[in-house]
Amino acid sequence: MSRDDSGGPRSGARGIGSLVTGNLLGGVAVASGFAVGGLLVERLGGTSLAGLGQAASVLGAAVAAVPLAGVAARHGRRRSLTLGYAIAVLGGVLIVTAAVVSQVVVLLAGLAMFGVGQAVNLQSRYAAADGAAPGARARAMSIVVWATTIGSVAGPNLSEVADRLGRRLGLPGLAGPYLISVVSFALAGAVVALFLRPAVRPPAPVAGGAHAPPRTVGAAAALRWAAAHPAARFAVALVAVAHAMMVMVMVMTPLHMQHHGMSLRLVGVVISLHVLGMYAFSPVFGWLADRLGAVRVACAGMLMLVAAVVLGFVAASASEGSALTALALTVLGMGWSASMISGSALLTGAAPDHIRVPLQGATDAGMNYAGAAAAALAGPILAAGGFHAVNVAAAVILVPAVAAATAVLGRGGAPAGAPGIRGRHEESAERGAHPADTG
Repeated sequence: MSRDDSGGPRSGARGIGSLVTGNLLGGVAVASGFAVGGLLVERLGGTSLAGLGQAASVLGAAVAAVPLAGVAARHGRRRSLTLGYAIAVLGGVLIVTAAVVSQVVVLLAGLAMFGVGQAVNLQSRYAAADGAAPGARARAMSIVVWATTIGSVAGPNLSEVADRLGRRLGLPGLAGPYLISVVSFALAGAVVALFLRPAVRPPAPVAGGAHAPPRTVGAAAALRWAAAHPAARFAVALVAVAHAMMVMVMVMTPLHMQHHGMSLRLVGVVISLHVLGMYAFSPVFGWLADRLGAVRVACAGMLMLVAAVVLGFVAASASEGSALTALALTVLGMGWSASMISGSALLTGAAPDHIRVPLQGATDAGMNYAGAAAAALAGPILAAGGFHAVNVAAAVILVPAVAAATAVLGRGGAPAGAPGIRGRHEESAERGAHPADTG
């Protein structure tokens, strides 16, 4: 695996700081654009196409995940993340151009490229883990994920101001927020390019009987490896199904609330609480994963996801279910956060170097594809059986992760070298210092 100078232990807080800053700016960019993306698609292509905007962005993130991981494996995280942000910048420019020339096909292409920024934000957590000691990887990832909280809150609140700015510059309505996105993505890429530095690796073995490290594998081979290793299989399954559950329930909640006469203001409050649950508590889950073990936190995350859909099912039956719905969505966000952080930590610790980065990319791709499929199925399920059926379907989605967890727990936890049921002190003693590639 070749490496550039892209962040690691020797830069310590500076490396984490660059990733936090990049993710914060990237979060602002994504949230600012996504807040008006559907409205812009509707304006150019009609209501029937409005949902394609979000689908294009999600698919863009999914398609980009594996190639970006390939770049990271060959050339290092810095080049991969910078390239992803550059593609997102071009996507934002294309979106503004589409708004000017009123071309919905160009707009959808731009939104797909724009979605690559979300893939970069997700892969930033792995870059943080690469530069962390084995007993602190989950915390490092969680801090980077936490930065998204600020971006997710600030981005939509900038949309109205940016729209006014765009109109003053002569742009069509709803194009202005993408100017904020372009600038934010460009700044995020600049921060990563300038301040991320490489991890320090043990010196490569010299001739005389020492064997060269295995060559980095592709995404398909990495997934085959994961399928044969219970801890990695559980991590891949958990990240995908937790995301699919969250998306299925979250995207249908506003419709359910409006169908029951709840105000748009209340819908906004509930979604804000959901986003808060997704990101604000991530450092707590990261600390717990390092202290108690990733498998334990992953199981707690699954329990929270189950609790969320049970609360959602009950809320669907309640005559005045706004408080229960808010509670359900908050717990859903927290379950997603615990599952994402612990699953990512388990994946990072379980896979050897030549498999780790491709497997991370394949996992993120699978997560986004699962989310897109869940979003596509959620509408028909809501139409057929209401919000009750949506929550039941979401619970069914969790079954593969439960089965995978059973296989890990049946073996007494994670295999040697993986951050499983054991806490950080036992792992650190067993594994020793092993700075991972941030390249």
